[in-house]
Amino acid sequence: MMKRLSTIITVGLFSIPVIADSGPSAYHHAPIGVMGDHLHKKGELMFSYRYIYMDMDGNRIGENSVTPQEIVSTVPNSFASTSGQPATLRAVPTSMRMEMHMYGAMYAPTDNVTLMVVGSYNEREMDHVTFQGSTGTNVLGKFTTRSSGFGDTKVAGLIKLYDNGRHKLHLNAGISIPTGSITEEDEILTPAGGRAIVRLPYPMQLGSGTWDLEPGITYGGFSSGWGWGVQARANIRLGENSEDYRLGDRYEGTAWISYLFSNSISSSFRIKGITQDRIDGRDPRILGPVQTAQTEFQGGDRVDLLWGVNFFGTEGFLNGHRLAIEAGFPVYQDLNGPQLETKFSLSGGWQKIF
Repeated sequence: MMKRLSTIITVGLFSIPVIADSGPSAYHHAPIGVMGDHLHKKGELMFSYRYIYMDMDGNRIGENSVTPQEIVSTVPNSFASTSGQPATLRAVPTSMRMEMHMYGAMYAPTDNVTLMVVGSYNEREMDHVTFQGSTGTNVLGKFTTRSSGFGDTKVAGLIKLYDNGRHKLHLNAGISIPTGSITEEDEILTPAGGRAIVRLPYPMQLGSGTWDLEPGITYGGFSSGWGWGVQARANIRLGENSEDYRLGDRYEGTAWISYLFSNSISSSFRIKGITQDRIDGRDPRILGPVQTAQTEFQGGDRVDLLWGVNFFGTEGFLNGHRLAIEAGFPVYQDLNGPQLETKFSLSGGWQKIF
């Protein structure tokens, strides 16, 4: 996986004040979409809220787009040997919307260590088209599934390795606690025309169900109104969950560069590369002629470009408040498909230092 990730080019953008040691300002933060990017001084406490939205539309196998008709005509159903299951897929996701509300806190017991905890509330919605019977391309109807609830909880320690005021380097040592549900259910439209309540496929579940290691390393540099940085992170699953599977390990590399227009406002450009493995194992209650229930049609590679604006209050009632937004889209996707392809992502957030 790391070899695959190393082929994804990562560059980016960020914000900086001219004087690196003049106190908190826009340059002390990477774009809002980067987690665990900075440490705090001893005794500092910061609360944060992030809103993340992702829109997915259309399907892709590898690097090529495919239609629902192509999928139901050519893609085998891995459950075909099960009684009542057709030979090919018969229901196809056409779009998906994901929203995440993240609530976090950071506290620095020393100048060299900052502790972080992040919880989330997730909302997911996926549209489908069902084709009639076991063969053919006659559309029977459409349906939408939904899930919502709390996701997994992240706990991490940020450990300073080097800091001379202009160049900073720290370790990200985190774990993910499986507080999100992996047993969500909703109603579907079957190829036979019936309605059934089933356990939702893997992309609609709210958590991993496993304890996960989340190691990483982050570097940031600052000079004369410019800022830059890189971060490498991983999500490594520890064993199988209670439903007999584990999500694929995930590796992410990102880099950014930014320009400081004033001590309060900066803009950023960032590039992010992601690679994720397929699911190992299988939930025996997740089955059916739909791609999201097939464990081999999970994971792949993606490269995103993102632009952001960062505001940090330095006086008055806004002093210590940070508001930021970042939006972007993929420029490369190679999916273990058929899978829905990502079209757009948006992150916005608020932070306050005490």
